[in-house]
Amino acid sequence: MKVKCTVSYDGTKFKGYQVQPGQRTVQTEIESALARMHKQEEPIPVVASGRTDSGVHAKGQVIHFETPLTIPMKRWPFALNSLLPDDIRILKAEEVDESFHARFSVVSKEYRYRVSTETHQNVFTRLYACHYPYELDVEKMKEAAGHLIGTHDFTSFCAANTEVQDKVRDIYTLEWKNVSDGLEMRVKGNGFLYNMVRIIAGTLLDVGAGKFHPQDVKTMLAARNREAAGKTAPSHGLYLWEVFYDN
Repeated sequence: MKVKCTVSYDGTKFKGYQVQPGQRTVQTEIESALARMHKQEEPIPVVASGRTDSGVHAKGQVIHFETPLTIPMKRWPFALNSLLPDDIRILKAEEVDESFHARFSVVSKEYRYRVSTETHQNVFTRLYACHYPYELDVEKMKEAAGHLIGTHDFTSFCAANTEVQDKVRDIYTLEWKNVSDGLEMRVKGNGFLYNMVRIIAGTLLDVGAGKFHPQDVKTMLAARNREAAGKTAPSHGLYLWEVFYDN
């Protein structure tokens, strides 16, 4: 039986999602919990919709795994959560067809980036939002964001050390919203490159601060050079919000 789970986690104390020898990762914790459920020493392999970096959070990460157990779907979250640390929670479990794949069946994803604009850093949100207490022209940030919507080669908005060759991606929506303590960038697309959302966030903050003009974003895209775009925003403000599938 193949099981699909929706997972939420606080990325603060993890060295990212993917297994890394000697490091605490989300995947390691989930596979270990599954192994205990199955009463075996070897980890149960888990496939995720994609990786998240150290410090990045997830509200709606999606994973799948194979199991011979016949536990009712509504009981899976309770069973796994009893074995998982407090900074990971299984929100939902569903039995899926064998054709389903947490990564390759993805149609689109939504990420959100939180920015606290309070004068003094809020001690209660310091690990969950980028603190940016400087004046920002939000209208210019929104104008610049509009140039990134659509199909583009996002080489300039991708970490230079990536091994991915095809850097063309579709951005469906990209907007800034006012939230209680500042701003939230919401972006949805068919896929994202390494550090792409954080580079977009950092660049748009630079636009808001007057370091770039909104039109400069078009030049950045055309340059296809990481050095042409702005800084990479800190990881702790980023959330993998939701993963979308056909069914």
